[in-house]
Formats: sequence, C-alpha cells, structure tokens
Amino acid sequence: MFLIGQYDSPFVRRVAIALKLYGIAFEHKPWSTFGDADKIAPYNPLRRVPTLVLDDGEALIESTIILDHLDDLVGAEKAMLPRGGIERRRHLRICALASGLGDKAVSLLYERVLRKEQLALWVERCQAQISDVLKVLEAERAKVTTPYWLGTRIGHADIVVACVVRFTREAHPTLFDAARYPALAAHAERCEALAEFGEIVQPLIPPKG
Repeated sequence: MFLIGQYDSPFVRRVAIALKLYGIAFEHKPWSTFGDADKIAPYNPLRRVPTLVLDDGEALIESTIILDHLDDLVGAEKAMLPRGGIERRRHLRICALASGLGDKAVSLLYERVLRKEQLALWVERCQAQISDVLKVLEAERAKVTTPYWLGTRIGHADIVVACVVRFTREAHPTLFDAARYPALAAHAERCEALAEFGEIVQPLIPPKG
C-alpha cells in the first residue's frame, strides 16, 4: 500500500504515524495537492490528501476513514480507538475537535498565502474558531491525569491533537502560546518525543499563490 501526501499536512502525518505505530509497512508518495494534483486525481477525484491506496488498488480517502480501516486490520486489542461505548464517543469527540481545528488552521493559511487581499470576516471567523477549540482542548487535557487521553497507551486523539498543535504553531505562531495552553503544549511535547513522530515529520512548506 502507499500513502499519498506530504507530512506537513497534519492529516497525512497522523495517518503515517498510526501506520508506524501499528507496524504496517507502506510506501510514501509525497505528492502535493497543488503541484501534483494530476497524479492524485486517478486515486482521489477530490485531489485531496491523505489518500491511502491499498494493495488491491482500492483508494481510501479522509483520515478518519483510513484510520478506521487500519483499526479493523489490527483488531480490537491493538486498535488506538475504543471499538464501542462511551469511551469511543469521548475519544471521537476529541478527534473531531482537533480535526476541525486543523481544517481551520489550513484554511487560514491558504487565505494568507493564496489571496492577495484577505477577507477580514473569514480571517476573524477562523481565528475565533481556532482560539475557542484550543481553549476547549486545553481544558479537556488539563483534566486528564494519565500520560495519554484515555490512559497509558497512545490513541488516535493523542496523535491528531499533537499533529494539529504542531501545524498551528508553525503556520500561525501568534495563535498558539505555550504559556496559555500548557496542558496542550506538554501533551504535544510528550508525543513529539516518540520515535514515530520524529521519523514522520516535515517542516511546513506553504503553497505559493
């Protein structure tokens, strides 16, 4: 199988880190949604990443769907997301908040680098959404006393939060102050210290307008 997308995308990165943590071999094709859209199109007509192409040729799109497939592959005992119940819903809520934050951080970056004249209303809305989600995630993480969100074992929520925090800090340094979000900063630091995070990383390369 091969994974399409560059590791400066928090969504591509979270999938690649999960693959590494699961010990699933994959080939990486660092295609850009801007410069390599024609290469991506045969596998994903949306021309979006991440896209995971399985050995039989089936292409999975969107990180949530890809990770659900990987969880099925490794089985319930190894899966980094509870397979049912209230803990699954709690974990999915954190994933949804972090993914939404990532979406807004990416949108705000595109607004800045691709538009000659930024739309002030859109910028303010994205900044407000980013700020509000960071506050919620900070409060949620501060209540957790275990190393990871649901205990001593890393899960998908931990990965996506760390990946999105890194992206936000690099893309919008004025929007993430470690002193203001100490629990999130400590969480990201703990995750980034893992070998898999150190292996799957790429400095942010903004698209050019």
